[in-house]
This record gives sequence, structure tokens and C-alpha cells, in this order.
Amino acid sequence: MSDAVVELEGVWKVFGERAQEAMAAIRAEGLGKPEVLERFQAVVGVKDASFSVSKGEIFCLMGLSGSGKSTLVRHINRLIEPSAGTIRILGEDIGAMKSEQLRATRADKIGMVFQNMALLPHRSVRDNIGFALELRGMDGYHRAQAADRALETVSLHGYGDRLPSELSGGMQQRVGLARALAADPEILLMDEPFSALDPLIRRNLQDEFLNLSQTVKKTTVFITHDLDEAIRMGDRIGIMKDGEIVQIGTAEDIVTAPADDYVADFVAGISRLKLVSAAKIMVPPEKFSALNGPLSDAAHPEAAPTDDLDTLVELSTGTDLPVLIKDAGTLVGVVNKDTLLHGLQGSSEG
Repeated sequence: MSDAVVELEGVWKVFGERAQEAMAAIRAEGLGKPEVLERFQAVVGVKDASFSVSKGEIFCLMGLSGSGKSTLVRHINRLIEPSAGTIRILGEDIGAMKSEQLRATRADKIGMVFQNMALLPHRSVRDNIGFALELRGMDGYHRAQAADRALETVSLHGYGDRLPSELSGGMQQRVGLARALAADPEILLMDEPFSALDPLIRRNLQDEFLNLSQTVKKTTVFITHDLDEAIRMGDRIGIMKDGEIVQIGTAEDIVTAPADDYVADFVAGISRLKLVSAAKIMVPPEKFSALNGPLSDAAHPEAAPTDDLDTLVELSTGTDLPVLIKDAGTLVGVVNKDTLLHGLQGSSEG
């Protein structure tokens, strides 16, 4: 992508003294994770991962525990060195950076938000948020100003003088986000930041972050093991298994066309009503007329290609007329009740 902020190309991480042998055997023989462990006493953390994240995009990496998602994200700021492959940040190869340039990149361009915020208990909220700026050498006045702006951004205005122990878990999580934002990084790396919270608080923080993203437009790599969260948060989703990215796409892409049985099992229980668009299930007008006869002159309900199945169900209630799908006034497709049912079931219209 021309506007890619984060780019990974052919990234591998194999832990163990025989990592290079193990990688060669995986490439040559297609060995799985258990075979690699048995033959080489090596653990596959990441297997040939490639993706890019555009400016302002929220890219979700998800998978079961041990799938490699947290290992992979730690390569982006080089907390982990890859066994092979290239990671570019804003066009620069982070693996080629010397220590001073790497420290500057981490401090200025990348912010991390973890599940455990690790707030300093003896410091105020304001001082916790400004800690990274203090390490940069910023004076106290400007540090406090930056911290207060970040508090305002995460809706914690007035809490700067409190200690972390005086805040709820959800508020502490917001402090962690404010700490990352205070440095005004180009990139946010978020590793299961909301997973330890109660469901209601978690959903509220998801909503707040999505609203915040519309304003600050940070390029975000968001790690989660929860598909519902990935669907809510991600512009695109990458699904991992045994260190390998098995599919990348929008939520609609993944739900309507899972790459394999593993992904299909992941999405089996997900409601398609708000995910699948009319464009995915509509029948071209010519094909519809060939199968069902010409459309009548009656006042058909109409929808746009981007309208979801939930909207189509609502339009189809109380009428036997098919829904006409129009783009800028031009008829581009037709959805009748049979087509809609097939779309809800996840099967083709046939």
C-alpha cells in the first residue's frame, strides 16, 4: 500500500538454538508446530507473516491463546527480534536501526497499551501519563499540559491529581491509553487492552476508543482473542493459528468467505445481520429477470449496496415484492426473500 504506516514482509520467529534448521524444514517439508518441537526442540512463534496497515486504520490480529498474535505485535517495535523478515515503520526498516534511532522511534512514533497498565502506584495519574515525556527530558510545565490534554481526550478531566488506586479498572485502562496518546505517536500497539474488564465496561471502552479513533486517527494494531471485539474494532482482521496468519480481510469478507475450516469454526456463531451487505448477496437484474420473469411496475422497496441484511429484512417484512438495490439511482441488483434467507444462512443463492 502506498500509504502503509506499518509493513511486515516474510516475518518469522522461531525460538530455539536450531531455529534456522527448523525454518528450512518448515519451508521444505511443511512441518507443523508439534513436529518442529519434536525434531528441533524449537517453538514456532510466527510463521512467514506479511501484512501492511494503512494510515489511520485499525488492524485487528486475533487468534486463540498461543496463536502468536502477541509475539507478532512485539516485533513491530522490535521488543522481539525476528528470525527472518523485514518490518518497516513509516518506510524505515526498524531492524536496521541503531540503538539511538530505535529508542527515538519507540519514544516518538509508537505507543503501546497493554492489558496490564503497570501504572506507578506512588505517582499521580498526571505523572503516570507524563512519565514517558519526563524520560524524554520535557519540562514539568509542558509535561503537565500534555497529560491534561490526554486526560481530556479519554474523558478523565479532573482526575490528574488522583492516585491509580483511587480509580476503577476501566478508568485505569483509560489512563494507560492517555499515557500512550500523550506522546502523540503515529502508531498504537494495543495488546488485549480491554480483555480483563467486565463486559459492560469493556464495551463502553471499545465505543470510546472507536470514537476517539475518528478524532485522532492513529494507525492501530489491536490484539484480541475475541472475534466479537475484532469485528467491532477492526477495519480489517487477521486471523492467526500456530504462528501463521491464515486469513486477512474485512469482517464481511471473513464471515462470508472463510479461508478454511479453522476460520469457519471461528465465525460459525457470528450473526450476519449487521456484517453482510446487500452487495454480497444481490442477484444482477438480468439474471433475476431470467430466473423469475420481468420485475413488475409496483413500488418496490429500495436499498443501497452498502445496506446490511438487517435493513433488508426490515424492508422485506410485510411485502412479497423483491428489494431493488440501487447505486446512485441505477439498478444494480435485486434481493428477494429466497436470496435473503440464503444470505442469512451463509449459503449461495443457487
